[in-house]
Amino acid sequence: MNEPTPITRAAAHLLCAVLWIAPLAASAQPTAPAALSTADYIVALVNGEPIAASEVRARLARIDVPANAPAAERAALPRQVLEQLIDEKVLLQSAADAGIRVEDSAVDAAEAEVARRNGLSVAQLRERLPQAGLTLAAFRANLRNELTLQRLREREEARVRVTEGDIDAYLRQHQGSTDPARTVLELAQVLIPVPEQADAEQVARARQTAEDVARRARSGEDFATLARRLSQAPEAANGGRLGLRRADRYPTLFWEAVRGARAGDIVGPLRSGAGFHVLRVVTKRDANLPEPTVTQTRVRHILLRATDEAAQRAAAARLQALRERIVSGQTTFEAAAREVSEDGSAREGGALGWAAPGLFVPEFEQAMDALAPGQVSAPVPTRFGVHLIEVLERREVERSPREMREAVRALLRQQKAEEAFEEQVRELRGRAYVEYREPPQ
Repeated sequence: MNEPTPITRAAAHLLCAVLWIAPLAASAQPTAPAALSTADYIVALVNGEPIAASEVRARLARIDVPANAPAAERAALPRQVLEQLIDEKVLLQSAADAGIRVEDSAVDAAEAEVARRNGLSVAQLRERLPQAGLTLAAFRANLRNELTLQRLREREEARVRVTEGDIDAYLRQHQGSTDPARTVLELAQVLIPVPEQADAEQVARARQTAEDVARRARSGEDFATLARRLSQAPEAANGGRLGLRRADRYPTLFWEAVRGARAGDIVGPLRSGAGFHVLRVVTKRDANLPEPTVTQTRVRHILLRATDEAAQRAAAARLQALRERIVSGQTTFEAAAREVSEDGSAREGGALGWAAPGLFVPEFEQAMDALAPGQVSAPVPTRFGVHLIEVLERREVERSPREMREAVRALLRQQKAEEAFEEQVRELRGRAYVEYREPPQ
């Protein structure tokens, strides 16, 4: 289970959204013409499969159009949505031809995840589906389509290769940027104010205080503590931190002063109309580079192997019952893992240690990332079997140079996969027979 795999961020939007945000709601469900109501009609045929006007209406209902959007933009939306549905239809047809199939247990897990993210049980979720304009069958079909497209994307991503030369070229292009529009920056400050009508002695005292702050910070004293004690800026209680933003959204005085500085450097004092500022560079990087820190998760799991759909359903049912015992306090996750897990981590109580993004397969990682420390997931199917996952804690750590290169590799792999996937859509669309239908008169 813990073999490294590509990070997949595409698709599965519905799994991490609230119920009524469904990017692929009503997408490309095979609908026989005889099943269409008298109020509905076919707007397009894609290789003989229909798209109904109701599908277009359902997608349009989930688009948040600004009230001040131009009339021409609003008028163009139905055709844009129809084209999107056609693209999704040809992709789903391609997935079927390739033998990509989503098991019922995977749909069950996706449904449970949507329910959990909405703070509902599965039964409560199903009761609320009509409020979102969905039947249970349509909702589960949407989930199945979403998961199918995710697997299609993952297959494309698995084919992508990123060379060391690709990584070197990307780093050369983006490291050392001095363009404020391309630089992500967070500063912390200590502000020593100077009154508007201050005399020379008051200015000198403020300058001396600011210089003393800068000296103490450069000698290793904690900057956040200095800010809380001495700064008279509004953000002092937050250790002086001014927030992460593009560099061109900071005052020009600040950017010009820190342009050549690195993360961790102390800059100043700087004089402004408000007084004297001592700055610490908290974060400074090109907006196109991965963040210099990464969130690691300490996680454990229970795995039941399953080689077919029937075994997956049985494993999911067994793990769901086990989860209820863990959550209710009848047993502990560690004890349950030692007793039933079929993974090598069982003897360690299911412990997988500290995991960085991209270590686990996407289905596992998506479920793990959705958990708060102390939470236990619903059963999660992957190609290794079915898992229960518990997140123990998280931490922020600095990336090593090797980890930074791997993060760039994942970024480039994603970009290349997206380009390849878009090309695949264009090719499939070019080969598809699409017949547009006019509304009945």
